[in-house]
Amino acid sequence: MHNNNDPFSPVHKIGAVSNLSGVPSPTLRVWELRYGTFAPHKSQGQHRLYTDDDVLRATLLRRLTERGHAISGLANLSAQDLNALLMQGQDASRIRTDARLVGQPASMAIVGVSLASRIESKKFTLSFIEKDLKITNIFTDLSHALGSAFERQVPFLLVKVNSLHAGMQVDIHRLAQNCKATQVIVLYNFGQEKVIEVMKRSGMIVRKEPMSDSDLADLINSALVMGTEKESTGLVVGSLIPPRKYSETTLTRVANISTNVLCECPRHVAEIITQLANFEQYSHECLNKSTDDAHLHAYLSSVSGSARALFESALEMVAHHEGIVLQDNASE
Repeated sequence: MHNNNDPFSPVHKIGAVSNLSGVPSPTLRVWELRYGTFAPHKSQGQHRLYTDDDVLRATLLRRLTERGHAISGLANLSAQDLNALLMQGQDASRIRTDARLVGQPASMAIVGVSLASRIESKKFTLSFIEKDLKITNIFTDLSHALGSAFERQVPFLLVKVNSLHAGMQVDIHRLAQNCKATQVIVLYNFGQEKVIEVMKRSGMIVRKEPMSDSDLADLINSALVMGTEKESTGLVVGSLIPPRKYSETTLTRVANISTNVLCECPRHVAEIITQLANFEQYSHECLNKSTDDAHLHAYLSSVSGSARALFESALEMVAHHEGIVLQDNASE
């Protein structure tokens, strides 16, 4: 029986590998026979069966050969080495390009071979993606991604998992930190409500599969809107919008304390944080539940969340000045 978590378990026929990687079946056979690129398992019916790792390697080989690399020099490299070589080529290309040019492609890392193939397909790209998007990293699964080093920031992270549970949540957060992602989209088939809610509150876009290409494209474009807004305002660059620090109880207490001192700043700042947090949650719930006006809700969620984080820092300064003790990180 196939282990869905094992990237080296043979499950794909050559036609499926071709569809997922974009490499024609005859080319896959030539690479196998002439260069020993693959060593597929043979089923009882003598069908070639390839692994998820084979699909990933075929995808990376296609991208590298399209950039002028000879298959003979790539045939026996691991997926990790191929990915590193691809990143080196992109870095060299970027060095030759003026970094100040407007409209540079946005970098995205994808966890899930079939998802990467879906995003890279010309039909998907030409039909739905409005902005220039460059997939710089492709990983078979979270373990593969967490074991890789990121030499530069990858602002956009797209993850496909079957089951979304607490352990998976921790891994996704770790990966987002490793690549310094500003926006994360997580697609799942089965998930725990509490885990999903926590991830949404942290600023991630979390959606249940199946999704149409048009809906997925809208989400990706929304993530680009949110990431661009963070960079343009300089509010929270290089990480997800941080979760709330202070609960409603704490903010109410601070607002009431402020009536006993000359300065009304604590009350005003606490009230602003409450309003921003409520609007941030409302906007993000709209974005997660529906793709209608997704760009608008993405923009509103990004702006309100970033502003809320700034006002929380301001509250800490005011509280320190007034001698007010702030106790909790919000769990609400």
